[in-house]
Amino acid sequence: MKLKRIIWITIGVALVAAMILKLKSNKDTTQEMVYHYDKEKPIMVGVDTIRIISIDDSSVYTGTFEPNKETKISSEVQGKINSILVDLGNYVSKGQPLIQLDNSLLKLQLQSVEVQIEGLEDDVKRFTILTQADAVQGVQLEKASLGLKSAKVQKATLIEQISKTTIRAPFNGVVTAKLNEEGAFAAPGIPLLQITDISNLRFTVNVPENDLNKFQSGRNYSVSADVFPGTELSGRVAMIGSKANIGNSFPVQLRVANTKNLSIKSGMFGKVNLTSGKGDKGILIPSSAIMESGEKPQVYLVKDGKAMIHDVTISRNLGNQSVVSGGLQEGDVIITSGFINLSSGMNVSIEN
Repeated sequence: MKLKRIIWITIGVALVAAMILKLKSNKDTTQEMVYHYDKEKPIMVGVDTIRIISIDDSSVYTGTFEPNKETKISSEVQGKINSILVDLGNYVSKGQPLIQLDNSLLKLQLQSVEVQIEGLEDDVKRFTILTQADAVQGVQLEKASLGLKSAKVQKATLIEQISKTTIRAPFNGVVTAKLNEEGAFAAPGIPLLQITDISNLRFTVNVPENDLNKFQSGRNYSVSADVFPGTELSGRVAMIGSKANIGNSFPVQLRVANTKNLSIKSGMFGKVNLTSGKGDKGILIPSSAIMESGEKPQVYLVKDGKAMIHDVTISRNLGNQSVVSGGLQEGDVIITSGFINLSSGMNVSIEN
């Protein structure tokens, strides 16, 4: 029994020793397979030599053309629609009749009032003569005069109501929606037609907060419609938004005249092009070369075959490039690619 126990212990110790040897062997094999970076070996990088160049500070913003004026027309009085005098796409002028409502009952009321006025005018004439002759009391003349005034007010009211049964265009424009048909019932607040004025357009762009100072109220800017790319239009800034939208940008609205030879439609896309025209000289580097670690932006300079981190000052961004206002000089060599495993002081090799 004692011998058997010694045999089992010996077997267990042997198995544990075998496992330890196997694990050590696996560890050695794994370490041999792991890549060990040689810090002394130069890293292949792409570079750019700093030059003083003329900076074209131009920006393009995309926006949408909208009508200068657009309204849904409804009636001020109730009545059946006798006729609709225009159709979709028709151009209408201010004051042009668009819809005629039934006004036959109002005209009959007007005739009745006119007859009443004739009788009251006769009464006033008769009571005036009789009052002057002391044949009747003056109060009767006063009652007849007040009745005549009341009837004339009633007549004016009916004439105004009859005039409102003819619905007219409030401004020049195009009929862009027909919302009712002949025989339907019109009432205040129920839209009947939609009129759109596109002789002048509103062009709205959304501008990031950093670029908002490029727009000045009342100033003209170059605008183009995507469907007429070769034609330049003049857009005057009419409104600069005071509240940011969901994308943290601000709406800027320009007024653009819609010339007859273009006929830009509401909803079309366009662009506004901003050019400083200053032709300033400066240093322009790829934004991808800038390291955003720490409080200040940094770039890698190549000095004596080594990468050296260096602080720079960025004044503004132009697309995928940045304008450097401090920290670099003409002739400096900056690293623009090959940042993997790169740190300050490491050896670098420049790509051909």
